[in-house]
Amino acid sequence: MAIYRFKVSFEDYDDVVREIDIKSNQTFEDLHHAIHQSTKYNPQVASSFYVSNDHWIKGQEISFLPSERKLNNGVVLMSNSKLSAFIDDPHQKFYYTYNFERPFDFHIELIKILLNDEPGKTYPYVVRSSGEVPRLAGTGLVPPVAVPGSEDFDFLNEMEYNTTDPEELSNMSDMGISDGDEEEEEQEADDEFSNEGFDEDDLQKDDF
Repeated sequence: MAIYRFKVSFEDYDDVVREIDIKSNQTFEDLHHAIHQSTKYNPQVASSFYVSNDHWIKGQEISFLPSERKLNNGVVLMSNSKLSAFIDDPHQKFYYTYNFERPFDFHIELIKILLNDEPGKTYPYVVRSSGEVPRLAGTGLVPPVAVPGSEDFDFLNEMEYNTTDPEELSNMSDMGISDGDEEEEEQEADDEFSNEGFDEDDLQKDDF
């Protein structure tokens, strides 16, 4: 039984790579599930493989949980599609879109064909796992969070201070945060000091 080794990489995250061995008579649904055993993403979402050329141009679609429209148009299903039926190039490529509601796109490339499976190994099998996959949340990626003390932490913006609010300005003053009034007060003190003890009459007396 031939074994296909596929390189799986995110289209927008080149450093995230998985290599998966899978039997030639297994299906695209098996490969779909294997990919998300390695990413820890939920596999039960609408996704599709597309037969691709060397420039990652989409060809025939092979679908998982397709829409009614796709079913009516006769889309090929992953569960019914053996990998070997779509391999006609030793470097065959597939474009893969995971989760059409919040999609991630992958490049799938056949990089090796092994003539025999290894006894005792369960296929599909993740041969190599490199890079941390983007984390998912209810609305997509989870952005990095700046923490106090980090170079990217902007205290005023992160704490959502409104510097035009008198009450918050008072609180900021107690915390040692100045909005410019302190500078004005220093200027006034300098002016007062420069005028202190100055008398024109005294100056005139000294001149005579």
